[in-house]
Amino acid sequence: MGEFIRYQSAVPNRRGRFPGVFAMANGLRNEGLLGEADKQWLQIANANANAAYTDPTTIVADCYDLELNPGARSWFKAESTQLLDMTAAYLDLLDRHNIPWMALRTRSPGRLVYEDEVQVVAVPHTYPDHWPFQPVR
Repeated sequence: MGEFIRYQSAVPNRRGRFPGVFAMANGLRNEGLLGEADKQWLQIANANANAAYTDPTTIVADCYDLELNPGARSWFKAESTQLLDMTAAYLDLLDRHNIPWMALRTRSPGRLVYEDEVQVVAVPHTYPDHWPFQPVR
């Protein structure tokens, strides 16, 4: 398995979750915080992304189900350079609006519930179930 990248909020939302880059950008729009030019850009960018990349829920409807797949998150495959390049414009939008975000990298995002050419959805490892080390005695 290769490397995976996730861009997410640097601070949790009101529900204690760390939304991803697209959720944060759409949140700015939904809260009425974007000017007209940014709203138009986001509408076009989202349409292009939806046309170019599969929404995992259209293939695995319950991939984000809170009971079946608690904490499931999307991760980009590091070799998906076109998707990562497209995402950079969303990160620029967040930067312009002072929305703190961070990039996470891993080779093991968790239990995979969806995978395609450019992305995975994974349920994160939980402690202590997935702790790889034995306790010292």
